[in-house]
Amino acid sequence: MITIQRIRPICVATCSALALLTASASAQSVPDPSETQQGDVSVTIYNGNLALVQDVRQLDIARGESRIEFPDVSANIRPQTLSFSAPDTTIIEQNFDYDLLTPTKMMEKAIGQTVTLLRTNPATGVEMTERAKVLSTAGGVVVQIGDRIEVLRDDGLPVRVIFDQVPPNLRARPTLSVRLDSGRSGTRPVSLRYLTAGLGWNADYVALYNEGDGSIDMQGWVTLTNNSGTTFHQADALLVAGNPNGQGGRGFGNRGMTRAGTESADRERLGDFYLYPIAGRTTIANAQTKQVSFLDVQGVPARKIYSIGVGWQQNDQTPRNVASAIAFSSSRDQGLGDALPAGTVRFYQRDSQGTPQFIGENRINHTPMGSELSLVTGDAFDITVQAEVEKRERITESEWVKSERFRVYDKNDDLVARGETERRRNTVYYRTTMRYTLTNAKDEPIEVKLTQNGLGRYWWAYDYRVVSEDIEGEQKNYAARDYTIPVPAEGERVMRVTYETRW
Repeated sequence: MITIQRIRPICVATCSALALLTASASAQSVPDPSETQQGDVSVTIYNGNLALVQDVRQLDIARGESRIEFPDVSANIRPQTLSFSAPDTTIIEQNFDYDLLTPTKMMEKAIGQTVTLLRTNPATGVEMTERAKVLSTAGGVVVQIGDRIEVLRDDGLPVRVIFDQVPPNLRARPTLSVRLDSGRSGTRPVSLRYLTAGLGWNADYVALYNEGDGSIDMQGWVTLTNNSGTTFHQADALLVAGNPNGQGGRGFGNRGMTRAGTESADRERLGDFYLYPIAGRTTIANAQTKQVSFLDVQGVPARKIYSIGVGWQQNDQTPRNVASAIAFSSSRDQGLGDALPAGTVRFYQRDSQGTPQFIGENRINHTPMGSELSLVTGDAFDITVQAEVEKRERITESEWVKSERFRVYDKNDDLVARGETERRRNTVYYRTTMRYTLTNAKDEPIEVKLTQNGLGRYWWAYDYRVVSEDIEGEQKNYAARDYTIPVPAEGERVMRVTYETRW
């Protein structure tokens, strides 16, 4: 006999769902949750909430056709991905029973059947039993007791619902059942392999930045989560860094990576993915987060970078704080010496008391070894930039022709050549002087990397000129130009650049 004890009556819609399940000796046996019928389990976990489970069990299979159950498979199994193999055995049919044994399911399956209601008088402690027929569980539990209809309601009285038996199609654990045809009888290894959702991992990095000697100490953690509904006992776990097709899709760039690396990491690879095995066997409990260290490096050269972007003809009404970033390398000789799986890098820095304090975080995508990274941690409190259009005027075509030697792109460039053919279409030319005012309230000099964006408007307008600049810039691409601007301690720096454009 199975008894459902209602711990605390609440609204009628959920009173049965919060009951306590207990079993008598005459009822269908319920497995001990601490036990498992899994065999030799291997779990390969990908980044995109996907895992491959391989479970080898030793089972006694009868000759001919028989039905075998496999409890303790993932509750999020993808049945269509199942692969079954056993010597001298073929599979005829498979079924995945995921209708799990819960108080709510027990009540739903009892519709049309008779159960026992056991009520206790809180004043006297006297128990009273009544036989009731379950009529409905939609929005609450409706029962028929004799000639009256009653709704199990929130009346504050302790109530137990006693079932005569467990419905045969309810399972205490996610169970896979298969119908087999075996050419012989006897015990043999049976291998299950399937994909499941609910298992995933990502990387988390803790970086301690030492501004005095320009270095970081970094530790990398694998954070593994299991929401599959099943515990995997003493599993051989392997993590795959990458996004298989259909799981997470292709990336959209890595904003923190300023240069992609070209070094091969000393890790095992599977196709185009890197493997990160977890040492030794481990139990991956359901609803658990597990962390394992995979990277621990000290004294990696690092530097702080201040940067800001400016739009074309941008007129700042007030100064803007620049972004503060920490730059380092993942190279073998001058960096971390490893490929970095996607994750979040959290930076810390010691205060005057030597206590590490959090200073910011940023996310990286999968990063090959040898890459240069610059991760923004926040805005700099003491450093600002104000961009303004100091002067803008139209110029004549003869003036435009005279400045040809300042053209950013070579005249043989195809885009510029196409622009020349369209000269008659646009005979208006402009000279624009941008003024950038930088301030530094720190007691030490700094450098700010300023990027002027928006220089390449349309294909016919790539032919623009930088006719004057206080500091020589570096062309980032056809639409952006970088300037590295020194700013004195507790001081100000004004820089001007004059552009000639066709817009």
